[in-house]
Amino acid sequence: MALWADLPPELLGRIADGLGLKCYTSARGACAAWRRVLPPPAPALLVLAGNEWGHSCPAFAASLPAHRTFALAPFASYNSRCVGSGGDWIAISVVPYLERRAVIVLLNPVTAAEVILPPLIYDTVWVVSKVVFAPGPAKDDFAAAAICGSDRIAYVTPGARRWAVLDPVSVAAGDHFTDLVYHGEGKVYCLTRCGDVRVLLLPERRRRQPATVNGSEFSLLQTPENIRRWMSAARTPTEGMTIDVLRNVSDLFVRLSPECRGEDLNEGATIEPLLSTENTGSSPGIAFALPYDIVSRLTGAKNLVICESNLYQVWRNTSCTVTLQLPGGGRRRTPQNEIFVLRYYPQRQPFWDVVKCLGGYSFFIGRNNAMSMYAEGLPGIRPNCVYWIGGNGKDQGMVFDMETGSSTSCGIPAITVPGHPHRTVCWYLLKDKVTITAATATATSSSNSSNGARNAPTAATE
Repeated sequence: MALWADLPPELLGRIADGLGLKCYTSARGACAAWRRVLPPPAPALLVLAGNEWGHSCPAFAASLPAHRTFALAPFASYNSRCVGSGGDWIAISVVPYLERRAVIVLLNPVTAAEVILPPLIYDTVWVVSKVVFAPGPAKDDFAAAAICGSDRIAYVTPGARRWAVLDPVSVAAGDHFTDLVYHGEGKVYCLTRCGDVRVLLLPERRRRQPATVNGSEFSLLQTPENIRRWMSAARTPTEGMTIDVLRNVSDLFVRLSPECRGEDLNEGATIEPLLSTENTGSSPGIAFALPYDIVSRLTGAKNLVICESNLYQVWRNTSCTVTLQLPGGGRRRTPQNEIFVLRYYPQRQPFWDVVKCLGGYSFFIGRNNAMSMYAEGLPGIRPNCVYWIGGNGKDQGMVFDMETGSSTSCGIPAITVPGHPHRTVCWYLLKDKVTITAATATATSSSNSSNGARNAPTAATE
């Protein structure tokens, strides 16, 4: 083995450039010397090419540390969109034709596995904006939660006929849920646009045989034979033919089917405020330190992150540059896309206060279950930064530097698929979580935060 370990780094790198994701990951695990030479594949950006209905959608993971792309298993596009990711799984929402329901599919484009969850039946005004789920889902072992509309949270567990939709949560006028993060066994933190946090407590996770639901044969990985036949027979598989196919997909999830009647068969869950009314009273200044109670009103994008068992809010000014009038006559200029990170302090007031340094960590936010990563010494990743998706192109990978207070493109490797425009979807944590001994860099998702003794982000000092 010593001969393999002594392979010149340049030669090893050239060989690795031609490897697919599975072989690349295996090569990194061969020995410590190879692991030092080959950068980890995570974190990456999930990039999809094309969106033609019913056709395979090429998928790629654009790795920041390795500065290369890895091809993933393609999947069919059926009026679908990505609504979440966690680990190497993504959540796809499929809305059958003229149906007031969504079918959420948990898909692993690395291993070409999928878990089709029970249908989510909803009111016509609802939109499923984000889904989070427990790590390592299986057909008989999963837990997921979703934002439905502005003030409802839904969840599903094994053995259920359909998702359980909780009663509307009382939020302030104009407020609405904007983000979820799954943490630990059965705990989901829910964030509103005004910075209010609720905690969803799911039932204990255990294996249960899935309920029989119409459409269990539906698959994103393999187009059904009848749909393939229609598509191949049509001159141009659009318009009228598309409607016919959509109706066919809808038949897989017939509304009012016996499986969707009666109780949903989910075990009970509860949702409660993170801050009790006894502690906060009616003053928002107790929840947020000044002047961030005012800043919270203009930061249109908000996310939750868990790092070293601590809870954080990440706010971004999605409007233009604004100047705030502060109490006492002061002013504060807030540029477009400026980001604020606030840490939760449960034993003091105000409960949320801004931090200026992330202790060597970096946060990755978006449609994914937010993740934190210790970035000191990790190639391609800058410590004390917030990685987000947006920018002028609306779907670029961006990085906000906490020290400079500015965002720049994170510069993902180019992806070219002839005839197919590509779009960046979310941050993607590929399954390569072994600690790098040379760089002492560790990646953790918010559902599996590290319990090490690294320096956690601390509050800013005046």
